[in-house]
Amino acid sequence: VYARVQPEHKVRIVNAWRKNGFVTAMTGDGVNDAPSIKSADIGIGMGITGTDVTKNVADMVLADDNFATIVNAVEEGRRIYDNIRKAIQFLLGSNMSEVLSVFFATLMGFVILEPVHLLWINLITDCFPALALGLEKGEPDLMHRKPRPSTDGIFSGGLGVDVAYQGFMVTCVTLAAYFIGHWMESGVWEIAASPDGVTMAFLTMSMAEIFHSFNMRSQRGSVFTLGSHNKVLWGAMLLSLVLTTGVIYLPGISGAFGFTHISAPEYAVAMALAVCVIPIVECVKFFQRKAARRRAEKQPA
Repeated sequence: VYARVQPEHKVRIVNAWRKNGFVTAMTGDGVNDAPSIKSADIGIGMGITGTDVTKNVADMVLADDNFATIVNAVEEGRRIYDNIRKAIQFLLGSNMSEVLSVFFATLMGFVILEPVHLLWINLITDCFPALALGLEKGEPDLMHRKPRPSTDGIFSGGLGVDVAYQGFMVTCVTLAAYFIGHWMESGVWEIAASPDGVTMAFLTMSMAEIFHSFNMRSQRGSVFTLGSHNKVLWGAMLLSLVLTTGVIYLPGISGAFGFTHISAPEYAVAMALAVCVIPIVECVKFFQRKAARRRAEKQPA
């Protein structure tokens, strides 16, 4: 806390803290505070008692002149930033699984999904959960985290690695669904064209991405310990399940998409493969949390 400081000294103090690598916030209400508010990383002006000059240069204006509002703003900012990362991770992982599935299937000489199938997945099973993740509530430890470095990119904190392994995971269960579908259809394990395999692969990929969206509610925390529910995400899951099942079984639509009416056991197997993404990611998160705790214990206090 600094008291009885001249305006030019306020600027020097702010710049000194910034030069030493700290993120600075400066509050003020008068014209003499404007230079230091402008120099700070986050300038905070008073909405009631503040002058127009202070409000114009400030990054944040407190409408109630209450410093406690700053804490609420930080919490909301962290929640929004987290949700943006969650949506990006979900969309990139989902699209990577689509690209890799088509790539590996092409290398092996068969068609696993048609362009219209991928379009459906992008419009239905990717779109709704991504929007729902944007409405996710803040995680319990949101305000206990250390401030992130201002130099961190959107892929910091292992997000890029998470996208890679999760995309590959959905690819594996999709390919497995195709081969199991062909075996359940013909009784032979082989690489060949299979209507049942395509339908099961489509169902598995669609629902695996939906179930995976629940994993994205927290990058490291277990989805079973969050203590809250995203009702919009549950609604997106039910809507996607109904639409995806309908496009497979409704007579006119299924024919247009080139699907076959798979049996109940085939449907169950495809759904079981899709659900597998939740325990797999939960196991990975468990070991990631243990590794993070070990790193934290090794760091000097």
